Amino acid sequence: MAMSLIWVAMVLFSVVAALLTGNVGVLSAAALEGAKSAITLSVSMAGVLCLWSGVCAVMEKCGLNRVIARLLSPLLRRLFPQASADEACIGYLSANVTANLLGLGNAATPLGIQAVQRMKALSGSETATDEMCLLIVMNTASIQLIPSTVAAVRSSLGAAAPFDLLPAVWLTSLCSVSAGILAARLFRHLSRT
Repeated sequence: MAMSLIWVAMVLFSVVAALLTGNVGVLSAAALEGAKSAITLSVSMAGVLCLWSGVCAVMEKCGLNRVIARLLSPLLRRLFPQASADEACIGYLSANVTANLLGLGNAATPLGIQAVQRMKALSGSETATDEMCLLIVMNTASIQLIPSTVAAVRSSLGAAAPFDLLPAVWLTSLCSVSAGILAARLFRHLSRT
């Protein structure tokens, strides 16, 4: 709701400023160019998202998701001890982490929502648990091995090597997830004292 108000205010401010300064033609041209750029970006990103969503579907059909879930299981059980007791919940958690590793934030979000809904059902609480908050932090600051969305944006903007930023993405995403986990643990500890 607040974001909608901000966008409406920005548009109204732009229209009023264009009317007052006599730049309505410039505003119209900028709006049309922005719409054209948005369509171009959306189409280029849709292709990459379709590709990686297809890869995820193949991984699920061939059982690679279960293998990844088993590999991630020790870490997830340590981070989410209550949620990992439920097989469906640990499945959603591992699928969420896998999608984030592949840089598919759009695919990871619904999986994270399913995991939170399952955690809510298990806890029986109407308020967010520590594990729910930790999942949201990890989903937001995810480690990305293949930043497909960023590469799609860079490719659509003409980058010669859209994946040349991999080491920087790996380092920054590892730092952000580590900082997020530590902050979640610290706030959990502080709220209990």
